[in-house]
Amino acid sequence: MYEVRVEAEFAAAHFLTDYHGKCERLHGHNYRVLAHARGDELGPGGMLLDFGVLKKALREACARLDHSNLNDIPEFAGNPSAERIARWIFGEIRRALPEAPLWAVDVYETPTSRARYSE
Repeated sequence: MYEVRVEAEFAAAHFLTDYHGKCERLHGHNYRVLAHARGDELGPGGMLLDFGVLKKALREACARLDHSNLNDIPEFAGNPSAERIARWIFGEIRRALPEAPLWAVDVYETPTSRARYSE
């Protein structure tokens, strides 16, 4: 099994409406996002997927979130958790690269706290 991974970052604010604690107040994160592709077969040039192609799709998705209040994005319906952000970014990459062997997207809110969405 082969796997490639690229990463990008974005900064954004959010608050969680169904959470009781400090995260229910508006706050921000410098998010780190990793996109993983994996598969058994290599394509032309001996690559699973060109790093640049995957990185471009990931950066475009992150750019749509950068320096925003994530609660204003309808797809998050007021609760932009790291889990929901990971799923949204996965979907954006999948739309941009429907044939890519995308496996998972990780979203780090902090260096030690990560959520993953995979199919």
